[in-house]
Amino acid sequence: MGSTKNSGDYSPEVVQWASWAKALAHPARIEIIRFLSRQESCVCSAVVDQLDLAQSTVSQHLKALKQAGIIRGTISGTQVCYCLDPETWAQIRLGWNTLFDQCAPQLLCCAPDEPK
Repeated sequence: MGSTKNSGDYSPEVVQWASWAKALAHPARIEIIRFLSRQESCVCSAVVDQLDLAQSTVSQHLKALKQAGIIRGTISGTQVCYCLDPETWAQIRLGWNTLFDQCAPQLLCCAPDEPK
């Protein structure tokens, strides 16, 4: 059995990227992000209507995104209004763009003649 590294072996930046990736690693959460990016803010019921998922399921996805700091939730009466956190979203964009730039594929590969 192979050994595993704990998060203490990685830079805080890499741990944060992984946390965001985990929070975004579900199609419903991607759809929630896409929906919220087109809204100033909205309540859970609007997200439920958009995704055609159970309210409890949407609430779980919103909770995961909020815990990761990707969205904000503000209480307004008996409802919670959600929106993207602009600072976090900017950090995610910068972080992933940096990672993609650093890991751009090389022209030569270990098996260049094999079909992909």
